[in-house]
Amino acid sequence: MELTIDRLTKQYQNKIAVDRISLTLTKGVYGLLGANGAGKTTLMRMMCGILKPTSGEVRFNGIDVNHENYRDALGYLPQEFGYYPEFTAYDFLIYMASLKGLTKQRAKDKATELLEEVALSNVANKKIKTYSGGMKQRLGIAQAMLNNPKILILDEPTAGLDPKERIRFRNLISQLGSDRIILLSTHIVSDIEDIAGEILIMKEGQIKHKGNLEQITKVIDGKVFECIVDNEIAEKLSILYPIINLRQKNDKTLLRLVCDTKPCENATSVRTTLEDIYLYYFSEVNKNA
Repeated sequence: MELTIDRLTKQYQNKIAVDRISLTLTKGVYGLLGANGAGKTTLMRMMCGILKPTSGEVRFNGIDVNHENYRDALGYLPQEFGYYPEFTAYDFLIYMASLKGLTKQRAKDKATELLEEVALSNVANKKIKTYSGGMKQRLGIAQAMLNNPKILILDEPTAGLDPKERIRFRNLISQLGSDRIILLSTHIVSDIEDIAGEILIMKEGQIKHKGNLEQITKVIDGKVFECIVDNEIAEKLSILYPIINLRQKNDKTLLRLVCDTKPCENATSVRTTLEDIYLYYFSEVNKNA
C-alpha cells in the first residue's frame, strides 16, 4: 500500500500555494502540521482529486488520482463538513452511502456498524442539528469511512472541539490507522504529537521537515531554554525570540523560549517538545526559519 506524491505544485497567479512537494506515504497515521495559510488544505484537496494541480501527480498503488479506482479507495473529511441538519445521523449515512454507490443492504449494515464505531449509535435517530461539534465530527469520520477507504484524509478534524471530544477523536483515529493511510492536518500540536507515527511540517507551500517525533524534535535540541527573569528583561526577550510559555512567578517572569544560543545568564537548556518545534518554524520573530 503506497500513496505517492510527485513534485505536486499549485500556483494561483503570483502565489505558489504548494511548491513541488514529493512524498511517499504507507500504512499509518501522518500528521501534517502548519500554520494557517501554509498550503495544507490545498495539498489535501489535490490529493483528493478535488483541485487540479498546476503540475505534478498523485498516485495510489500506481493508480492516478483522477481514476475511479483511486476515488473508491479514498475517504475525505473536509475542514468545512457539510450536513443536512434535519436528517438523523442514520439517514444521513444512508444518503451518503447511496452517493458512493453502496447497495441498499450494504448501506444499512455499514451505517449501523460505523455509528457504533464512532459512538453515535445511541443517538442515531436524533437530528444532526441537535449534535455537539464533536458528535458532528465523529459523524464526518463515519461518512468518510462508508466505502472502507484505504486512504483517509482529514482536514482540521479537531478544530473547535473541547478537550474530552478531542481525546475521543484521537483515539478513534489511532484505531483506524492500523490498516490504512491516514493524513491528518491540523495546527493543534498535541493532536499530532499523540497519534502520528510520522510528522510533516509544512510552511509556505513546502514540507520543511518530516520524520517521527524524535527526529523532528532533534532539529532544535539544545535550543530550548527556560529562565526566570525580571519583567523588563522578559519583555525584551519576548521581542527577540519565540516565546513558548510565559508565567508570572512572584515578581518575576518564568519564560520558555527557543533561540540558537543561551538567551541570558541564568537560562537552562530543557527537553524539546513538538510545540517548541512549531514555535520555532511559525513564530513571527523567526518567520524566515
